[in-house]
Amino acid sequence: MASDPELLRLAVNGGLILASALTLLAGYRVIRGPTVPDRVVALDTIATNVVAIAVLFALQTGEGLFVTVSLVLAIIGFISTIAVSQYVIEGDIIK
Repeated sequence: MASDPELLRLAVNGGLILASALTLLAGYRVIRGPTVPDRVVALDTIATNVVAIAVLFALQTGEGLFVTVSLVLAIIGFISTIAVSQYVIEGDIIK
């Protein structure tokens, strides 16, 4: 049976690999998405995966700065998703 630090390292590395692979798949959807809403959802997925990658990297390296970076990325990703969805729905971001 693996010890706790070794199991955590294995889980973090697996999470990094999985999140990176899913980000690449979402990137494909951004490029080949048949509709604009598909592309918006794929961009939101990429933003979420980048946040997850930053947090997992913070766990791996022990650097707390990456947690702060992930929080800022999450806020920017949320605001940009709202702005793009407003543009898609109404054709204008600011009224």
